[in-house]
Amino acid sequence: MNSIPNQSFSKLFNLSFGFFGVQIAYALQSANISRIFSTLGADPHSLSFFWILPPLMGLLVQPIIGSLSDRTWTRFGRRIPYLFIGAVIAVAVMCLLPNAGSFGMAVSTAMIFGAVSLMLLDTSINIAMQPFKMLVGDNVNEEQKGLAYSIQSFLCNAGSLAGYVFPFLFAAIGISNVAPEGVIPDSVIYSFYIGAAILILCVIYTTIKVKEYPPHIYEQYHPSTSADGAEKESGNVIMLLKKAPSQFWTVGLVQFFCWAAFMYMWTYTNGTVANQAFDAPVIEKVVDGVKSVVLDVKSPQYQDAGDWVGILFAIQAIGSVLWAVVIPFFKNRKLIYCLSLVLGGIGFISTYFFHNQYALFISYALIGCAWAAMLALPFTIVTNAIKGGHIGTYLGLFNGTICIPQIVAASLGGVILGLFTVPGQLAPEVNMLVLAGILLFCGSASVFLIKE
Repeated sequence: MNSIPNQSFSKLFNLSFGFFGVQIAYALQSANISRIFSTLGADPHSLSFFWILPPLMGLLVQPIIGSLSDRTWTRFGRRIPYLFIGAVIAVAVMCLLPNAGSFGMAVSTAMIFGAVSLMLLDTSINIAMQPFKMLVGDNVNEEQKGLAYSIQSFLCNAGSLAGYVFPFLFAAIGISNVAPEGVIPDSVIYSFYIGAAILILCVIYTTIKVKEYPPHIYEQYHPSTSADGAEKESGNVIMLLKKAPSQFWTVGLVQFFCWAAFMYMWTYTNGTVANQAFDAPVIEKVVDGVKSVVLDVKSPQYQDAGDWVGILFAIQAIGSVLWAVVIPFFKNRKLIYCLSLVLGGIGFISTYFFHNQYALFISYALIGCAWAAMLALPFTIVTNAIKGGHIGTYLGLFNGTICIPQIVAASLGGVILGLFTVPGQLAPEVNMLVLAGILLFCGSASVFLIKE
């Protein structure tokens, strides 16, 4: 088998540049979904159910995209057509989702509209995101994969940084950060509009700059595939899973703990920050005759906290970018993987003790260390272990180790939070962040099961 030649840094950068725009969309989603649905009227104990939709769509979509793109050859490439189509759909949905409360619909209808929009947004983001991982597997040799995925991690976090701070910046320049009951503030709506514009421009750039190997050249570097992209040896998904290398499963176990932890961060950071750092007022809410105490989402304190969540997530992204630079210097991948998750676990647990909005910078910078490792190391380890022409299908299946833990965590989130909640008192959402820290400690212990 001929080895794929080394590529210049600029070519490796161009290969993943569109990921910057995709990640802005993903950051806007992850930082604002709880805020959006809380503003529409969702109870804290039901918030996690809305978060089931994104990973569920990823679980369904990414293996399909991986398998289809393995068998696709066009004049534009095999992966690029999918990322372009996904980006176009995402742009359209990003203009609809934040307006869920602006069309005069009843609360229940607005939340259904928002849920459907969220489902479509995450579907399109997954269609656009997965090909970027496959582009590295197709076009980069094993020696440079670590660098290529680190570049992708850097762009991912840079895009996250931009997406996270948009609402804060728009509020700072005078765009309204409050709105009538059930309506999303303009600062959030405009953030989604700008994010959509950047997304499509970045993907167009990658589409123009990146030229995938044509079939006859690809065949030289991946001789187990035929010209139509299908592996010469027969097999289906079940057979591929049976033949999967041990790293597929052991890294998957680590992934389970990590992604469950981050699901709770995305879901419960907004309520935690509003309560602990911004002293948002509470109100008594009656639903079906049941009284509960919830944060007043119409209050300036709650919406200011929502903007500050974006800043904290940006601090996480900065910490992740800096830590991503450190990771390649460690020759022992398992050691740096374990250390990164331990630091992230400490960051999550520290949120319980910090009540100052600036002190939380420490917590989220540490969480960023875990995030950097989660983005760079699993795919490096798994793609180096995969042989043959089904790399797209395998990476689509491996995405299940990201989606399934999120689905499990989201399904159980409301139940677990209910166990911590005293009747007549505000739900202690910070406890879910402490649980996230414990999950990362479990993930760090599981790293030692990986055999490279």
